[in-house]
Amino acid sequence: MRRLNPSRGMARLLFFLLFFMGVAVTAFRGVAGAVEYIDINNPFIRKIPIAVPFFQAKPGTEVQPEIAENGAARLAETLEFTGFFKILDRAGFLEDPQRMGIEIPRIRFDSWTTVGAELLVTGGFEILDGALAVELRLYDTFKGRLLVGKRYQGARADLKKIIRRFCDDIIYALTGQHGIFTSRIAFVSNGTGNKEIYTCDFDGSDPKQLTRTKAITLSPAWSSDGDWIAYTSYLKGKPDLFIKNLKDGRSHQVTHEGLNITPAWRPFRQELAATLSFTGDQEIYLLTETGKTVKRLTHNQGIDVSPSWSPDGKKIAFVSKRAGTPQIYVQDVESNVVQRVTYYGRHNTQPAWSPAGDRIAYTSLEGGETNIFIVGIDGKEPVQLTRNAGDNESPAWSPDGNLIAFCSYREGPARIYVMTAFGTDQRRLLTLSGEQTDPAWSPRSQKD
Repeated sequence: MRRLNPSRGMARLLFFLLFFMGVAVTAFRGVAGAVEYIDINNPFIRKIPIAVPFFQAKPGTEVQPEIAENGAARLAETLEFTGFFKILDRAGFLEDPQRMGIEIPRIRFDSWTTVGAELLVTGGFEILDGALAVELRLYDTFKGRLLVGKRYQGARADLKKIIRRFCDDIIYALTGQHGIFTSRIAFVSNGTGNKEIYTCDFDGSDPKQLTRTKAITLSPAWSSDGDWIAYTSYLKGKPDLFIKNLKDGRSHQVTHEGLNITPAWRPFRQELAATLSFTGDQEIYLLTETGKTVKRLTHNQGIDVSPSWSPDGKKIAFVSKRAGTPQIYVQDVESNVVQRVTYYGRHNTQPAWSPAGDRIAYTSLEGGETNIFIVGIDGKEPVQLTRNAGDNESPAWSPDGNLIAFCSYREGPARIYVMTAFGTDQRRLLTLSGEQTDPAWSPRSQKD
């Protein structure tokens, strides 16, 4: 394996070529593509103890706490959010991060295994003509082996993006899948006195208000490229669909007579499904991104709402009262073959199809409380993920399928929480004024 270590002059030359592009130092790969240190399919997954000491200033670079300390802290917090790692307390470290070096010849791995670290992240940085260069490495401490090494360059303000990119490389090396670090979450908040759509980063940071309708606004939905959001708004006094491009500001509206609600983008196509009632019955239709009706998908007397697409875009899960109570059904959009998925419970709603396509998360009302469940596509053996913590609803999968965002009233007001796909590590995502509901997780961006 080859290690790239550009000289100071070469680093200047590469700055424009490598901006935000990690230059691979080395990475360990197995036959299947990546070493699976983490079995993402194991519900009893053990968190891996990992040490993240402060970053080191390279010779000739002044020690800068906002990079050395804050960068390491941000990296640790980002990894911890995934639920895969146990971050070790720096107070227990036996090595001085400013003296130990970041390369194998200078690292005493026994000092890290002694404190329980199975993985170690080291970081070094320097300032080149006012630009920031950062080298980050991940080691297996027991084998004394470098798993991932990258060098990044950018402005100082780009440190957060550099950290997130390296965390994605770590997750890919350990699981064989890319992480969630370039994804966002849309949600509804009434902190302004009206229900508006907001967005935040995957970990709840950097919340921003997206809509300013001064009306009830609900059900945000992301397109598969992350460029569009569709939502329902009562801007004109009744529920209509609004379709907005986040890059160029283009927008479209669906304002048929009656209800226009619960949009869901079709994967990898500029189409979406939504519930319309202009015929007098609530049915699910396929629409273009401009809101033009392509075709009617469901054909049943009674309420059909809340479509959710399978990852391949060939089927929808949805809610129907055709059996007398709200239940989850799956329909093939070409053959129109329908099968019922939920049988346990008399009120099952808000289906969310997993990115892997094998499970559906949903909300179930039973015994006076709503809780989050998941069930296989065959409808067998539903698993309850939340319990004894107030009402819980509106599940939304992370793009890698390892986490689920949801709304919970366990603290009184509605807040957005996240948990693993097995229901563990439930924690609040963020706290804003008012209440927050209706989370929708974006795909991971390919552009950051």
